[in-house]
Amino acid sequence: MTDDDANDDDPSRSSATAATVDLMVRVDHTDWRALLDDPETVVEKAVLAALDALEPEAVELSVVLADDAAVRALNRDHRGKDAPTNVLSFPPAFVPPAGPRPLGDVILALETVQREAVEQGKATVDHLRHLVVHGVLHLSGYDHETESDAEEMEDLERTILAGLGVADPYAELPAVGDERAA
Repeated sequence: MTDDDANDDDPSRSSATAATVDLMVRVDHTDWRALLDDPETVVEKAVLAALDALEPEAVELSVVLADDAAVRALNRDHRGKDAPTNVLSFPPAFVPPAGPRPLGDVILALETVQREAVEQGKATVDHLRHLVVHGVLHLSGYDHETESDAEEMEDLERTILAGLGVADPYAELPAVGDERAA
């Protein structure tokens, strides 16, 4: 949890996972704060929802709200792709034999997240929630390399996001001008 969110009396922290998760949320680009009132809380709730669905042992992870330039550099340096992407997940380089298990790092690109939300007709906050859940699932061993793996991951994402009040991110949106859009 973030240092600012250490209030033990807060009922939103009643999740069983809250006591077993050491979460660090870092806002590296100030436009995240202009976009969302409390980006740390949005991220924290999405992380806890994902982890509650997985019932993990005690874990540590970080989420960084960055910009396209930072994510592009990471994508280029670590994946050989010289372009920004919406979310990157990095598993830990070392897992100690005792204590909370480091899950890894999730890094999100502000401009790409915003652009995709607009293109997909979604609220940016809901797209952010989806991508945080997506990143946590990657760190937990899920992927979408095969059709069956993608279906399993997407089904889990739908379930987790529904619990957060987020519509199915994979539902086809009606085309502009389509009578069903009215």
